[in-house]
Amino acid sequence: MPAMRHAGLSLALFAALLSSCARSHAQAALLMEEPYSFFGALNPTGHDAIYFARICAETPIRLRRCAAGEPGSVFTRYQGIAGYDWVAIPLIPYLYSVEDPAAVPVRVDRKTATRLREQYHEAHLLSLGKDLPEGSTFQRGWNQLVGVAYERRMYALRFTTTEEQDDALIAKMNSGPNHSHYSLLFWNCADFSSSILNFYFPRTFGRKPFPDAGITTPMQVTNELIHYARQHPETQLLVLAVPQVPGYRGSSRPNKSIAQSLVVRGYLLPLAVICPACAGGVLVDWLVWGRSTLHLEHLQILTPIDMTPLTSTVGRVLLSCVSVASPATLAKAEPVSQCPAQ
Repeated sequence: MPAMRHAGLSLALFAALLSSCARSHAQAALLMEEPYSFFGALNPTGHDAIYFARICAETPIRLRRCAAGEPGSVFTRYQGIAGYDWVAIPLIPYLYSVEDPAAVPVRVDRKTATRLREQYHEAHLLSLGKDLPEGSTFQRGWNQLVGVAYERRMYALRFTTTEEQDDALIAKMNSGPNHSHYSLLFWNCADFSSSILNFYFPRTFGRKPFPDAGITTPMQVTNELIHYARQHPETQLLVLAVPQVPGYRGSSRPNKSIAQSLVVRGYLLPLAVICPACAGGVLVDWLVWGRSTLHLEHLQILTPIDMTPLTSTVGRVLLSCVSVASPATLAKAEPVSQCPAQ
C-alpha cells in the first residue's frame, strides 16, 4: 500500500508538471520564405513572417487568443495591403488558401490556386476593402496573403513563448497604430519580424552596418535568431520545413543576402562603372559576410494534415520543458533531450 501511495503521488506530480508546462509554454516561429517569380529573380532575398500557435486572427487586423483546436495565425507585412502595416491570417489558409487541411491539393495548377484564393478572399478578406487589388507579377495585392505554399518553400524556426508574452503582444498590436510605412530599404518585412522578435527577446535584433549596408533581410534575421538560440537554449529552437506544393510554379530559390544578390545576378559590373567604391564595398561585404549559408538540410517536413510539430502546445510538453537544441544541431532540427534516463 505505501508503494501504491508513492506511485500515485508521483503520477500526480508528473501530471501537474505537464499541466504547468502546457499552460506556460506555446510555440511561435519565424517563417523564412524563399524568393520566387520575376520579383524574386530581381531581388532574391525572400520574405519574412511570424507564426503564433496561441494567437488567432479575429479579423485580418485584430487579434485574440486562440480557442481550443485552432492552429494559430501568421503575421506578415506586405506593401500595398489597403494601407495596413500588418495583417494576420490563420495558418492553414495562409499556406494553402483553404480552411480544411484535407482539402489541400497534392498538386496544384494555376486555375485551381486562383480559385482557392478567390474563395477564401470572398469569405474572409473583403474587410480589407473591395477595391484592394488581387495582385500580379508586377503589383502587390491580397493574393500574397493566402496560398503561399503554392509559390515557394518556407522554413519555420520555432521557439517557445509564454502566455503572458503572447497576451501582451495581442494588446500591443490591437491598441497600436496599423498604418503602413513600408520601405524596401528601411522598413520591410524583415524589419517587421525583427520588431516582433525584439518584443520577446529585447534588444537582440536590428539593422547593422554589415552585412548589406544596414538593410535588414530574411537571412539576417534567421542568422540572428539561430545565434541567439545558441546562447539561450531555453529558446528551444527547432527548425522545420514547409515544402512548396508542386504544380504550375517552378521551384523557389534559396534566400540570399543583398550583397550576394548583387554579385550573383551580375549587378556588380554596372555598379562598378557608376561607383567603383560602392562596388568594392559590396564585394568586400560579400566576401566577408555574404557567402555564409544556413545549411538547412534534412529537416523535419510539415504537411497540411500534420502541422503538430509547429502548432501543438501540449503534444510536445516534455520537450518544451526539459530539452534544448544543441548548437551543433540547431539547423538540423534535432532536439537534445535532458530528460532523466528512464
